[in-house]
Amino acid sequence: MNIFGIGLPEMGLIMVVALLIFGPKKLPEIGRSLGKAIRGFQEASNEFQSEFKREAEQLEQAVKTTAELEPKQIESVKSEQDSAGSSPVI
Repeated sequence: MNIFGIGLPEMGLIMVVALLIFGPKKLPEIGRSLGKAIRGFQEASNEFQSEFKREAEQLEQAVKTTAELEPKQIESVKSEQDSAGSSPVI
């Protein structure tokens, strides 16, 4: 078991030190607060990821639409130039 690069022996040592510093009555409260903070970070991270994916999909759709329309616009400009009798500008 390796969480954040901390193995089981290190985790046990941290728990013993926390127990000595905060006492057995304060540890559950600290654990709940820590759990709420971690949950908040996870929710914010998930929200950021979903927003990022949504924006990426919108951008991809815009690029596809532009890629489909651009050749049609080029063709229409060429046909207008040909019908007007002017040479294309390079």
